[in-house]
Amino acid sequence: MTQALTPALQVLAGTVVRKTRELPVPGRILCERGDAVTPDVVVARAELPGDLQILRIPETLGIEPFEAVKGLKADEGDAVAAGDLLCEHVGLFGLFRSRYQAPVDGTVEFVSRRTGHVGVRLEPHAIELRAYVQGTVVDTDPGKSVTVESRGAFIHGIFGVGGERYGTIRMIEGAPNTLLGPAKIPSDAEGQVLVGGTRPTLEALLQAADAGAAGLIVGSIDDYALTGYLGYDLGMAVTGHEEVPMTVIVTEGFGWLPLAERTHSLLRSLEGRAASINGATQVRAGAVRPEIIVAREDAGSGSADRDPAAGLRVGAAVRIVRDPHFGAAAEVVALPAEPRPIATGARARVLEARLANGDLVIVPRANVELL
Repeated sequence: MTQALTPALQVLAGTVVRKTRELPVPGRILCERGDAVTPDVVVARAELPGDLQILRIPETLGIEPFEAVKGLKADEGDAVAAGDLLCEHVGLFGLFRSRYQAPVDGTVEFVSRRTGHVGVRLEPHAIELRAYVQGTVVDTDPGKSVTVESRGAFIHGIFGVGGERYGTIRMIEGAPNTLLGPAKIPSDAEGQVLVGGTRPTLEALLQAADAGAAGLIVGSIDDYALTGYLGYDLGMAVTGHEEVPMTVIVTEGFGWLPLAERTHSLLRSLEGRAASINGATQVRAGAVRPEIIVAREDAGSGSADRDPAAGLRVGAAVRIVRDPHFGAAAEVVALPAEPRPIATGARARVLEARLANGDLVIVPRANVELL
């Protein structure tokens, strides 16, 4: 997997987040406008019809369809349980009996007089939608959806696996650029969202999951560890439905990239608070990014540690996302208005940036991301 980054992801210390929780089929809304909710509160419930299972009784018993229909012990609308006698055929003057027992629990939906087949609808599947974030219900659509508003910190990741989870933020000891090995993972991480370090080893991922962590937030990850954690090579452009015990969110990219200092500092200031996280990622049209939401009543409505709307400006912190300075953090010192020649021979709009070691470099504007 090549190294990759996406520019201008949001890192907001205070904002208003609205989440609409929508049922896939009509159901019941369990809250009202103005209700205060926590992430684990069930706000809506519905039932999906169970699968329809066709029971081919004549073929199984080796009898004619009319004989199967004649021997049925249940009719349309009747409930049956696995093991119940569903059909009995008596042949050769009562000397031979063939019996068919229901293989599943369900309700007889139809009986085909022509084929002798019986359709049994399995039990419905219950669907429960939880609030996911801590906040206030601001809108409801009867039988369909609930909108929850939360005020607090909001952080975008660049990539993630695993779905919605929530837990208490806990910082892992070490600097943002520390390689995350198993020794760094606390053993008492049950229900926590661990934050810190970069490029976790496979052993660290498995140990965090075994410790019961709800999530792990790191700067970057490599393909070997990710594949080992999932158990397969991820080739899809949509994530979030993986059957993994812990959600993993990467904030910077693939390869060896430290957790951004401002992201790390913001999360450190939120240590001990409850966070809602979702690793769902979609890189195609209608892009979806992983998210970290921490409700806090003391948050403002627009403070930002990384705000894409601010754009490039002199003094802005950026990261270079192309060689020969891939991954290097820098500060913008000049934004020339006219296009200039670049190494490829083309002309492009560029910026002048100062690296951490003091060197000045000229970089195409398309080759940086805001920090």
